[in-house]
Amino acid sequence: MAMLAAVAVAQAQAAGVTGDVDGDGTVTSTDVTALYNYLLMDDMTYYSTSDVDGDGQITSADVTMVYNILLGIMPTVAHEYVDLGLPSGTLWATTNVGATSPEDYGDYFAWGETTPKDYYGWDNYAWSNGRWSTLTKYCNNGTWGYNGFVDNLVELEPADDAATANWGSEWCMPSRDQLDELITQCTMQWTTTSGVNGYKVTSKINGKTMFLPAAGFYFGGELYSAGNIAYYWTRTVNDARCYYAYYFFFHSSGSQDLTTGDRDSGFSVRPVRAMRNA
Repeated sequence: MAMLAAVAVAQAQAAGVTGDVDGDGTVTSTDVTALYNYLLMDDMTYYSTSDVDGDGQITSADVTMVYNILLGIMPTVAHEYVDLGLPSGTLWATTNVGATSPEDYGDYFAWGETTPKDYYGWDNYAWSNGRWSTLTKYCNNGTWGYNGFVDNLVELEPADDAATANWGSEWCMPSRDQLDELITQCTMQWTTTSGVNGYKVTSKINGKTMFLPAAGFYFGGELYSAGNIAYYWTRTVNDARCYYAYYFFFHSSGSQDLTTGDRDSGFSVRPVRAMRNA
């Protein structure tokens, strides 16, 4: 341990250093000690930074990951998140699906589809037979189901969730309730970050922030209102009109709403995950 303590494999960055549990800007044996203190003695001092491997749990795997960093085996952490202190324990990703930075718009998805495309419409939507009234999945009313089809599914299954399909099983699109919690537990401020317009989301609980770019939306084959408007899908269908699904909308004017719209539209996806041992 004494030899390992002399090894500092990373320097502090604005977004933090993977494995730097104690927050001193480097990865050393003290980070291992901090993890052991939590695992063996329930010491919560560094709880919020202890999920080193990003699987939503604090286990011996996090200790192993720090050891590997000390030995020069650098991990690949694909997707970062922010803990806004929300009552549900929901952790929000810092980027959209398909994005490489918080300011990047990322990809656009029809609701229930997992790959972006060049054209968004009912005639090429995965879960209909060409029209809004011929749904083939996520339908609770035969009036809108193909040949009276009904399955009563009200939330996306993992295989149809753009976050899960692209980022892995630890991630999913937010539910309507999770997005409602974000809106009520945070303040939303129109701002410009690195030349990109969007919302700065600030937790009323712990003051932490994230950025949602105003990425616009796809209708047909065209991108509309990028830089002025944003639409972010939830994974929840509108049970009253199941050809709609819930999304979060905001505009440069300051207007915002959690509402529903046509499932065939191309909207942004901001993933979430749960801190399961919170």
